[in-house]
Parts: sequence; C-alpha cells; structure tokens
Amino acid sequence: MLEIITSPISFFILLSLFFVGGIGSLFFLKNDKYANGWGSFFAIAGSLWGLIFSITAILTKSSLLFDLKTSVFSLFTLSFHIDLLSSFFVFVVSLIVLFCSIYGVGYIKHYYKKYNIGALGFFYNIFIASVILVVTSSNALFFLIFWEIMAVTSYFLIVYEKNDQDNVKAGFLYLVMTYIGTAFIILAFLLLFKYIGSFDFLVIKENIALVPAFIKNIIFVSAFIGFGLKAGIIPLHIWLPAAHPAAPSYVSAILSGVMIKTGIYMMVRLFLDILSPAPYWWGLVILVVGSISSLLGVLYALTEHDIKRLLAYHSIENIGIILLGLGSALTFYSLNLPALALLGLGAALFHTLNHAIFKALLFLSAGSVISQVHTRNMEEYGGLIKYMPQTAFFFLIGSIAISALPPFNGFFSEWLTYQALFQGINQMQFVTQWIFILAAGSLVFTGGLALACFVKAFAATFLARPRSEEVKHAKESPFSMRLGMGALALLTLLFGVFSGYVISLINTVSQSLSIFKNSASAVNISSNQSMTVSDGFSSISGMFIFLLLVVATFLVIFVFKKVINKTQKECKTNTWDCGTDLTPRAEITATGFSRSIILIFKGLLKPTIQNNIEYYDDQNRYLPKSRTITLSISNIYNTYFYQPIHIVINKLSVKAKTIQNGNIDLYITYIFVALMLALLVIL
Repeated sequence: MLEIITSPISFFILLSLFFVGGIGSLFFLKNDKYANGWGSFFAIAGSLWGLIFSITAILTKSSLLFDLKTSVFSLFTLSFHIDLLSSFFVFVVSLIVLFCSIYGVGYIKHYYKKYNIGALGFFYNIFIASVILVVTSSNALFFLIFWEIMAVTSYFLIVYEKNDQDNVKAGFLYLVMTYIGTAFIILAFLLLFKYIGSFDFLVIKENIALVPAFIKNIIFVSAFIGFGLKAGIIPLHIWLPAAHPAAPSYVSAILSGVMIKTGIYMMVRLFLDILSPAPYWWGLVILVVGSISSLLGVLYALTEHDIKRLLAYHSIENIGIILLGLGSALTFYSLNLPALALLGLGAALFHTLNHAIFKALLFLSAGSVISQVHTRNMEEYGGLIKYMPQTAFFFLIGSIAISALPPFNGFFSEWLTYQALFQGINQMQFVTQWIFILAAGSLVFTGGLALACFVKAFAATFLARPRSEEVKHAKESPFSMRLGMGALALLTLLFGVFSGYVISLINTVSQSLSIFKNSASAVNISSNQSMTVSDGFSSISGMFIFLLLVVATFLVIFVFKKVINKTQKECKTNTWDCGTDLTPRAEITATGFSRSIILIFKGLLKPTIQNNIEYYDDQNRYLPKSRTITLSISNIYNTYFYQPIHIVINKLSVKAKTIQNGNIDLYITYIFVALMLALLVIL
C-alpha cells in the first residue's frame, strides 16, 4: 500500500486533481457559487493527497525517479526526481494550500458578481500544480517551463482585482522582475549545458567536475540572483511588497508562504547538491545577504501602515533568516564540518516550514480584517477585538510565533539558527568568525524589531477604540475562514511543542542528500523530545517549555484569584480623560508608535517629516485650526540602485537607436554579420 502511495501513478493523481479543479472551474464562468465550490473542492482534495504522498515518502524514506521520454529530441525528456528534499517541499506546499483553500471557500464570496470566480479557480489550481512541478522536476528545460507557468498564473492572481490600477502596476512590476530573474537562471543552466551536455540534474551532478571553477562561480552568482529575486532578497525585493498585498489574501498567504520558497528550494538543490563541492566564500556571501535582508526587511516593515505590505516586508526578513541557516550550512560543509552543516541546513528547512505556517496565518487574519473594514490602512482600524475576537486571537498567535516567542514554532527554528551561528563563531578563524558575529548580531536586532513591529500591528488593529465607522459595522468571519485560521494557529503551537520530533524528520530529509551520506547531525533528539547541540553546547525542550508556561499561567491565575482579589477592592469608574473628550485622537497610532524607532535608524531609512498647519485666518498665527504631520520614508533602493540603472539603460537605448535608420541594406548587413558570428561560435 505504501509503495502505491509513493508511485508515479500517485504523483499523477496529485497533479490531476489540481488540473481537473482548474479546467473544471472554467465551465462555471457564469455561476459563481459552483465555480467556487468546484475549484475549492479539488484544491482541498489535491492538498490532502499531497500531504499523504509527501508524509509517506518522508517516513518511509522513499525516493521516486522516472522519465517521460520523447522520440523527437533527446533533450526534451520530462524527468522527475522526488527525493526527500522534494517531498519536504511538497509537504510545505500541500499543508499551506489545504488551509488557505478552506479559508478561501468563505473569502471568495465577497467577489461574487464583481469578478470572474471561474477564472480565479483556474489560475489558482494551475498555480499550485506548477509549484509542485517546480520542486519535483529534474530537467532544466522542463523546470523552466513549469517556472514560467508558475510566474504567469501567479501574475493573473496578483492582478485579479483588476479594477484597482495599483494592482495592475504591481503585477507588471512582478512580471518584469520575474523575467529578469529567469534570464539569470537560464544563463546558469546554459553554462552547465555547455560543459556537461545535458539538462538533466542528475547527469549534471555526476559530471560537475567537468565545469571549471571560474564557470562554477559565474553559475553560482547567476543562480543566486535569479532564485534570490524570486525569494525576495534585498535589493531584488522591490516586486514583493507591491505584489503580495495586491492578490486576494488567501493567495497572498500562498505567495508568501510557499511560492518564494521555491527560490530557497533551488538554492539548496543547486548549491548543496548539484554544484557540490562549493568554495566556502559562497556560504559567506549568502550569510551577508541574509543578514542584510533580515535586518532591513524588518526595518521597512516597521515603517508600513498597510497591513499586507507590512507582512510582505516580514517575508523578506524571514527569507533572510532562512539564508542565515543555509549560508552557515554551505560554509561548514566547504570546511569539512558536515555535522555543523546539517545543523545549519536543518535550521533553514525548519524555518522554511515554520514561516510558511505563521505567515499564512497572519495573511489570512489580515484578509479577514480587510474584508470587513475594506481598507489595508491600519490607521483606519482600532478596537476590532470587540467585533472580531476570534480573528484577533488568531492574529495574536501568529504575531507571537513570528516574533519568535516560546512555545510557538518560530522560537525553535530561530533558536537552531542561533546555534548554527554560535558554532561558526566558535569554530571559524578571524575574518569568517566576524561574519558569523555580525550575522548573529543582525538576527538579534531582527528579533527585537519584529517584536516591536507586531506590538504595533496588533495594538493598532485590535486594541483601543475604533478609528473609522467601518470598524463599528465589522463582524466575525464565516466559519470556513475561521477554520483555516484556527488550524494554522494550532499548528504553530504543535510544531513548537513537538519541535524535537519535527527536527528529527528534517534531519532525515537533510541526511538524504548525497553529500551528507553517513554524516551525523550536530543536533541530537532525546527520548523526551529535547534538542541538544554539539554534545551539550546548548539544549532545549519544546515540551518542557510548554508545560512550564502552563504551570506558570495556572499559578498566576490562582494567586490572583485567591490572594490578590481578597486584599484588593474592585472599583469601576470612567477612564481618566485629562478633562477633555476621550476620542480616538488620543490613541497612539501606528505612525506614532514606530516614529521613535524610525528616527533611531534615520541614517538608513532617510525619513522625511512634513508639517501642514491650517490657521483660522491670516491675522492669528498662534491658534492653528488644524495641524497635520506626515512621516514618509525614502525608497533608497530606487534612489541609489534602480534609478541609476534606469538612467544608464535609457542612455544606451538612445545611442543604440541610431543604428535603426530605415536603410534595408544596412539591416540585411546586420543579419549577415549576426549569422557569421553565430557560425563562428558554433564551429
């Protein structure tokens, strides 16, 4: 039975469920209810089958390798290699898509009679299938085809609410940046083909010694740019804060929790598997980029008051944290420290899983709020905990998890990342040691700033008094939306409490890579599920922390009820209002909360403050009628990176335009010269 589940037939059933869901949705273009039901049903069914398929493969350590060969051209061989690493990412995709699809059943209803539900179901299902094909394909040509299908379908999901021009612009930016990244990926694959003569990943891996070291470095840089752009590393991230908020919220959860992880998957596949052995400076570059992305990602999140853009910037931050684990793994392995490399890779994969869960939870919670208040501006929220208490609770759980507070899952994957960085500080020489020190320092700053950011986000959204009339008309989300959020909230707790068991499975996935054959991880899991690093260097137990917090909670409740309540007299009165009317104007806004932190980092963020004062008349300059203070942040990436590139390209384009003079004879000459050069290169 287990062999059938992990067979090619089972894999094709998995894909066919999504394709049937997508194609079938098109038959209900004129019936929103049936289109929603059909697309959601097959997405849920496909996700459940994907969970069964991937969990069985990991538990049984099964690997699936098969080809679909064509008789026309040998290069066009559709190869699939579903090893444990691929199965792990299929599991992540299926897990998030399952609960987002359940959530979507209720969420999609507010699009009825506004947009085409059948088209949404089509692109949604085909997008999911393409993501699964990306992480299972073993041929570069077909990988690129699936990569493009993923890009195109996600583009249509981003611009789904096409009546908003900002969404259309965000989709266009996403498409442009995606094709820039794809160009670098194609360059990397073409260089591999030039020296090895095959697009098959397994053949490339077996013959990687044929590639000169200098070319391997070019391939690394090209692949890191291409896949890093999809992951959203800084400064290649500019599409992400625009595109993720534009999509429907449950799609945003998948874009942030799943799609950007395809870039991480290919980095692990290429740098640790196919291109191995790698020079150790590759790992240091990834560490530096991870440090910058994590710190700047959370800093820019703090400046945001659009709740979905804030969450999008936190995706950049968490991709940076994942890269810290991956960079340390690559550095350790290149220095022949496989046990520590497994520690770093385990931290990266664990945080990949954890981030997918709590980020999806946060996007779904934000979507519930937006569907009721009809704005993404947190300054228009306030007091929603009274109207949407369950959504507030789920958002709070997600906020605790992403802030890396125990006993939730984010704490334990960041703890593992710290252990990898501490081992680097302990084991490395001077220059490398300082890179690890700075990486650990950036992670410390990132954790503190993330906590401050979500204090701001939760307080501005759910606490105090309503700051708009829409809030007063808000009501709790439908059951399917609450079910999707509640399940993810529960998973953040379970994956924290049972983190020892989860990391033991992730170690199995990591050790399945050929470079770690017969290598033991530096993380040992005891019978009570506690994790110990490097023979007692550090130890932690998710179960123990959970039980300790439960006991402490009951103790506080007991002391409060039995001791404090007997000695304290309860007194209810009005809130002190300083002699004025207590209105929402007296609240600390999201802008006011983050202003002090922004000013601390003003040298980096370049904030600008604009004061607008309106007076009653020109004669009285001492009694203003109103005063408005606007705090804005300069886009340093556009100013110092993209605008100079844009200027250079425009100048080159103007000069290149001179060769287009309308002379047909000259055009024929161009073609002749191009053909001669092509023949010389081929010969």
